Amino acid sequence: MSSFFCYNKRMYTDLQDFIGRLEKMGELKRITATVDPELEIAEIASRVMKDGGPALLFENVKGSVYPLLINALGSERRMATALGAESLDAKAAEIENVLGWLWATARHFSLLKSLPEAVPKLPLALSLIPKKVNRPLCQEVIDDNDGFDSLPILKCWSQDGGRFLTLPLVCAENNIKDGQSIRNIGMYRMQVYDNRTAGMHWHINKDGAHFFQKYCEKGQRMPIAVALGCDPAVTYSATAPLPEGLWEMVLAGFLRGKPAEVCKATLSDLLVPADAEFVLEGYVDPTEMREEGPFGDHTGFYSLKDLYPVFHLQRITRRKAPVYPATVVGRPPKEDCWMAKATERLFLPLLKQLCPEIVDMNMPIEGVFHNCVIVSIEKRFAGQARKVMHFLWGMGQMMNAKLIVVVDAEVNVQDLSEVAWRAFNNIDARRDLVLNDGVLDALDHSSPLPRYGTRLGVDATRKAADEGHSREWPSPIETDPQTAVLVDRRWSEYGL
Repeated sequence: MSSFFCYNKRMYTDLQDFIGRLEKMGELKRITATVDPELEIAEIASRVMKDGGPALLFENVKGSVYPLLINALGSERRMATALGAESLDAKAAEIENVLGWLWATARHFSLLKSLPEAVPKLPLALSLIPKKVNRPLCQEVIDDNDGFDSLPILKCWSQDGGRFLTLPLVCAENNIKDGQSIRNIGMYRMQVYDNRTAGMHWHINKDGAHFFQKYCEKGQRMPIAVALGCDPAVTYSATAPLPEGLWEMVLAGFLRGKPAEVCKATLSDLLVPADAEFVLEGYVDPTEMREEGPFGDHTGFYSLKDLYPVFHLQRITRRKAPVYPATVVGRPPKEDCWMAKATERLFLPLLKQLCPEIVDMNMPIEGVFHNCVIVSIEKRFAGQARKVMHFLWGMGQMMNAKLIVVVDAEVNVQDLSEVAWRAFNNIDARRDLVLNDGVLDALDHSSPLPRYGTRLGVDATRKAADEGHSREWPSPIETDPQTAVLVDRRWSEYGL
C-alpha cells in the first residue's frame, strides 16, 4: 500500500502520454487510411469493441486536420492501466486499504500512534488538492475563428439527430456567496447544431442541471467550458457518481496519487483541466431551449427527442498538435462498459464500509449498469436482503437500478450462470419479490412516466423459519473433495 501514497509512476501526465503507453503495450492501432466521421468511424470502432480489440488512432479524418482517438479505455486492461494499476480489483484494494486505515484511525484514535502513521500518508492528502498552473498546455493556441466544424465530430448511428461530442468534460460552477462556489465536471453528450451551437444534454438529476437552474432564477448566462482529451484519470472521474459538491478533480488527484492540474479559462473564472487537448469556451443562455436527439445510446436503443439548453461556442483553446477524443455508445459491449465496470469495482469498498454485510457486487453489461445490480451479502437476520436493496436504492445514482438481485455470500456474483441458477431456484414470488416505486434513469423507455417508475428487488438468499419458511432448506450438490483429487490424479488413465 505504501506506493499508493506517493505519485504512481504508472500514471500519465496527459492523454498523449497515455497514448504512448498504450502503443508500447501493443494496445493501440494507428489507422492511416482516410475515414469519414459520419457513421464510418463508429462502425469500425463498434466492430473492434465487440471483439475486444485495441484503441484506435485515426490519423486522417475527413474534413479535419486533427487525429481522432477512440476505444482508449475499451478493456479492463486499458481501464486499469489508465488508473495506474494491474487490474481494477487491485486499484479497489488500494482504496479499501485507505478506507480501512481511516476507519480504524477514527475508531481508535491516539495522537501518539496516529500521527506517525499519518506522516507517510501526507502525499495522499496533498493529492486531493488540485494544482493551479499559469502556462497550461491547453492554451498553447487561442482560436476565436474556428468552431465545431473544425473538429472531427462523429455521427455514430443512422437515426442520430446529428453529430455529437461523445466524450466532453463539461466544466461548470455554482456561485454561492462571498466568492465561494461549487465546481463540477460532468460528461454530458452534446449535439452539434451548427458551427457555433450545440445541445447540452444534462439530465435533471445532474449537477450541471442544478447549477443551470440557479442561473435561470437569476436570468444570467451560465459560463461553460468543455474540455476534450485529458489525463484518463480525469476523464474517468467526470463519469464517477460523486456526491454533489465534491469536485471531480479531487477524485482524479486521489486516483493519480498526484494533484490534478487546473487552470483558469480565458473567458471566465472557470477552472479547467490544464492538460486538455482542447477547451471549448462559451455559455448557456437560460432563455433558449432547442430540440435535441434522437441519439443511439448506451442502452442499445435510441433515446428520444427532447428540449435541452443550448451551448454557444465563443472560443477554442488547444494544444499545438492536439488529438480529438471520442467514443461510440450503443448495445454493449462498448468502451463505456469498462468505465462503468471501474465505477463498480472502485466504489465497492465505500459501499462495504457503509453497509458491512455486502460481500461483492456485479453490474452486468446486459443491464447497461443501471438496469441490474447483483449483490452478495453475509446474511444474519430476517429481512436483511430487503434492507440492502433499500440501502442501494438510496445511494446516489444507484437509485436508477431497475432490478436488484441479492444472493448469499458464497455465490460468485461475477458468474451470471451461478446467479441465475440460485435465483431461479431460491425465490417464492409472493415472499421474495419487492416492488419499489422511485426514480429511474431519464433514458429508461419502459416506465409509464419519464424518470419515474417501479423497481424490482429479488431476494434470492436462503430462507429460514424467521422469514416464514418452516421447511428445511436443502444444501446444493457439491463434488466430494477427496474423490475430486483422486480423479484429477488418475484423469489420464480414463482416456478422456
